[in-house]
Amino acid sequence: MRNVKSEIPLLPPAALRKIETLSVLRKEAAARQALAELKGFAPAIPNQNILINAIALQEAKESSAIENIVTTQDELYQNFTVKSSPVDSSAKEVINYREAMYKGYDIIKKRQAIGVNDIVKIQETIIENNAGIRRLPGTALVSGAANTVIYTPPQDYGEICRLLDNFCVYLNDEENSLWKMAVLHYQFETIHPFYDGNGRTGRILNILYLLLKNYLDTPILYLSSYIIKSKNTYYALFQEIREKGIWENWVLYILEGIEATSRQTLQKVRAIKNLFELTLERIREGCPKIYSKELVEIIFENPYSKIDFLVHKLDINRKTASKYLKELEENHFLSHIQIGKEVLYINTALMEALKK
Repeated sequence: MRNVKSEIPLLPPAALRKIETLSVLRKEAAARQALAELKGFAPAIPNQNILINAIALQEAKESSAIENIVTTQDELYQNFTVKSSPVDSSAKEVINYREAMYKGYDIIKKRQAIGVNDIVKIQETIIENNAGIRRLPGTALVSGAANTVIYTPPQDYGEICRLLDNFCVYLNDEENSLWKMAVLHYQFETIHPFYDGNGRTGRILNILYLLLKNYLDTPILYLSSYIIKSKNTYYALFQEIREKGIWENWVLYILEGIEATSRQTLQKVRAIKNLFELTLERIREGCPKIYSKELVEIIFENPYSKIDFLVHKLDINRKTASKYLKELEENHFLSHIQIGKEVLYINTALMEALKK
């Protein structure tokens, strides 16, 4: 691939009419329908934190894996739950990503808009530094296989800021199509405004767009697993726009990702709902003295639970909380592991459902 230097037009793109082909409009309709089904079913789980916690941490893992930051789901929950233990560096980066997602979600809930400063805060949370928008020249995107420069993003700080301002104006305007999300994602990654964390920040902006435009009420749909499975196509279609100005294939790719991921996420949400209701019934029958809906919600909201969670949520003492967890383990609802001085109780059935 040849090196493409940045000459980035402002949004909306001049090729806007060419983007709205019959194929794109059909795929847009299919993706909207799949998203609507997911949005409609999600409230069937009354405690939305069960979904947000489970799916957001899984997305953090997948999105980080695109950047070759690899950890297991079990390691993540252990590091997330045992606050006092030394945190593995990869797990720490994934946890930072999850925190950045929540920060973005809070921004949308508070003011229904995203500004440049918000994007900077999200990136700073991911990377854990405040280097901010690139000021020094020399950034280039390199092909890992050939170690050759394939794209040189804008180098001038003023130009980067101008493009980001335009990006946010377009993001927040009244146009709310799904193909627009594909345009925005391309534009952000092409601006490449930060020294590090651009890909992860861009993928968080995708879900924030869906929330901002009311396609979803909660952050439960992410494209990272779809991108991982088609990573070569993802990067090749970026280059197709940069080198040839062809948008349609890229937009269709993202719309297909939204539709496919919506259907997969809906299956996962249904599985979690069914498992939650089954567990409610079984604990009610098998452990009637300790049963409460709130107790079951805790072990679903936190697949790795501990005594402190029950003390805080149920307003009980540590001895009683310990008794509850041990009884759930004796009845095969939980299993435990010990990390240092802390005992964690694992909702193994839920973990298995999340890994599928």
